[in-house]
Amino acid sequence: MRIDGQCHCGHIAYEAEIDPDRVSICHCRDCQQMTGSAYRVTAAAKAEDFRLTRGTPTVYVKTGDSGGRSFQLFCPKCGSPCYRTGEGEDADEVGIRVGTINQRRDLVPKRQIWCRSALPWALDIAGLPSRDEE
Repeated sequence: MRIDGQCHCGHIAYEAEIDPDRVSICHCRDCQQMTGSAYRVTAAAKAEDFRLTRGTPTVYVKTGDSGGRSFQLFCPKCGSPCYRTGEGEDADEVGIRVGTINQRRDLVPKRQIWCRSALPWALDIAGLPSRDEE
């Protein structure tokens, strides 16, 4: 599936080819902290199928418990997290943040990971009162 997207202010833009069956939700504590939310939703792309079309993102290097480094790329102007990649074999994949993808309504997560770190309420919000606008 061909996608494109941008950060909130439009300084960073990209395009990519993704497999819509590789959209996932991560409940790990790192994703909670780095999004300021309960979880992160990511669409995977091969690095060769991802291309920046505007701007230069800022990089935050996150070192995991394993010692591996994960590069978190975000907009230097508005702070929107845009995507991640890694080093070595992990450099072959780009994890695009679904909230920045223009076609996000068409992307349904197919799996959840790190559920042991999930906030207790995050797995069942269907019953909450809701409104179309605030």
